[in-house]
Amino acid sequence: MNASYGLNPTGNRLSPLEQVGRREEAAGFKESLAQTVREIDGLQKEANQAIETMAAGEPKDVHEVMIAMEKAGISLRLMVQVRNKIITAYEEIMRLQV
Repeated sequence: MNASYGLNPTGNRLSPLEQVGRREEAAGFKESLAQTVREIDGLQKEANQAIETMAAGEPKDVHEVMIAMEKAGISLRLMVQVRNKIITAYEEIMRLQV
């Protein structure tokens, strides 16, 4: 990965401004990914709370519980697919000849 060595894809040295931009992009991606994981965790907790509320016998609409469970499930499956794509991209980058 040339950018980590301070080089652009053509092999020329990156300016200090370009290097800072690359670090900000990486930090932005990291924060974006962390925020997504937090949101998915929140959906999982919301679904669990809905299930517990219904199991405790409190009045709760079955449809709301099912919707919360499906939102959590779909979000988790999507996150797993994104993780798989990231791992595949990383493995492909690691196979590149420098």
